[in-house]
Amino acid sequence: MSSSPAASEVSPIADAAPLSLCARTPHVPADRLVAEMVPPPRFDSVRFATYLPDPNQPSQTEAVRVLEGFAAGLGGAHAAGGGKRGFLGFGKARAAKAPAGPRGVYLDGGYGVGKTHLLASLWHATPAEPGLKAFGTFVELTNLVGALGFQQTVATLSGHRLLCIDEFELDDPGDTVLVSSLLARLVEAGVALAATSNTLPGKLGEGRFAAVDFLREIQGLSAHFRTLRIDGEDYRHRGLPEAPAPYSDEQVTKAAYATPGASLDDFPHLLDHLAKVHPSRYGALTDGLTAVCLTDVQPVPDQSTALRLVVLADRLYDREVPVLASGLPFDRLFSEEMLNGGYRKKYFRAISRLTALARDAKGLVSRA
Repeated sequence: MSSSPAASEVSPIADAAPLSLCARTPHVPADRLVAEMVPPPRFDSVRFATYLPDPNQPSQTEAVRVLEGFAAGLGGAHAAGGGKRGFLGFGKARAAKAPAGPRGVYLDGGYGVGKTHLLASLWHATPAEPGLKAFGTFVELTNLVGALGFQQTVATLSGHRLLCIDEFELDDPGDTVLVSSLLARLVEAGVALAATSNTLPGKLGEGRFAAVDFLREIQGLSAHFRTLRIDGEDYRHRGLPEAPAPYSDEQVTKAAYATPGASLDDFPHLLDHLAKVHPSRYGALTDGLTAVCLTDVQPVPDQSTALRLVVLADRLYDREVPVLASGLPFDRLFSEEMLNGGYRKKYFRAISRLTALARDAKGLVSRA
């Protein structure tokens, strides 16, 4: 039986009670973290040809053109040498002349303009076997370093042709130094880099930290990338109806029982549980779910909790898991102070993605 209070208040109307995220504490081995560094399921089939540039935004068409050329240029031998290296990157590589100019591309733009679609398309278009390409969020990359250690991460990724980093966000000076050092080592090894963010490389960290050392690290990191600005409005809201209003507790609970593979949790309890699970495990937390049903959605109480919720929203969006909720609408999750602070772009991204998943969940109520 689910540990959700809402689940205990109704009689089961399906063969089994809903699952509960609060009952899950997954363990994720390091080798799974490496193996899962591929585009998420939502982006399995995306390609440059399936990206539909807004005719009013020429920067979108230009980004496709530049990225197609970048991918084509990654064919042939590894930039730092000839043959494929082992899993940990050991083995001597032939000397080769380092490529001129930046060894990466940086896609900058607001949330919902298709940056991840383009980044995943670049991964798919790069002429190398999947084991020589890596794709992950900034958080997943730092988690990989935490699991493997810095030197082993460098060795593991050094034989790759391409490393794609989605949602490049720097949350503290320690991560700044860590990732800056990692990418510098990978560039030296001939690995091409591609990243997305909502902020230009030279502006990362603004509004969060003012330390001179922090900004110096950012400037050095930005030199690795050619920046591509992608303008446009959030495609998840472009020409679509407004997000559905929240449902009642009874409707959400009934839908959870009627949907095989759905979870049902009380939102405040889920927020408490997220504090007990490392964010690197949030993907595993959602394994096998067909829908997430939440009762009593309330404003997020503090910034630490809010940032954990952002990671969960990203993992649910990656996996296309619909979210059905009662309580407040998702655009009221974060306080005005949060939405005007240094992490505002993360929060707006979470609202955008949760709203899209709420639209996807409308059919669960009609089928219940």
